[in-house]
Amino acid sequence: MSSRIKTLFALHLLLMVYSTSGILSKLAAGVDFLSWQFVGLYAGIIALLGVYAIGWQQILRRMPLTSAFSNKAVTIVWGIVWGALFFSEPITVSKVAGAALIIAGVVLFAHADGEGPEVGAEDGDSAGGGAAGSRGASRDKNAPLGADGVIIDG
Repeated sequence: MSSRIKTLFALHLLLMVYSTSGILSKLAAGVDFLSWQFVGLYAGIIALLGVYAIGWQQILRRMPLTSAFSNKAVTIVWGIVWGALFFSEPITVSKVAGAALIIAGVVLFAHADGEGPEVGAEDGDSAGGGAAGSRGASRDKNAPLGADGVIIDG
């Protein structure tokens, strides 16, 4: 399995963990404020968010922020799944359509962003790395760059 696929798999597992904090939040809303159950549920939320924060930093070491952040929208789909599984919330046609749009957007972005070498490559001129990006061009270190990182009049 390529490192890009492993990183995406890890990201989506991490986003699933992140979305479970919503389950605990909803459960905490149904108990008395500052009761032992409330404190326990919120401790669980903080623990999950701590795991997420550490994992998110590790993901960002291996893939560009734009790619990782575009995948965060999948947590909405997980919210629909958790709502149905744990709280018997109905899955409506509009929820399915919204989830399909989210997934389609993430897939489209992934294809548009995946023009260069594998994500997480160490070379400074590879995907998401140096100023030349996935174009693979070497550049003069003193050449002026545009806002998108492309060499101006190069």
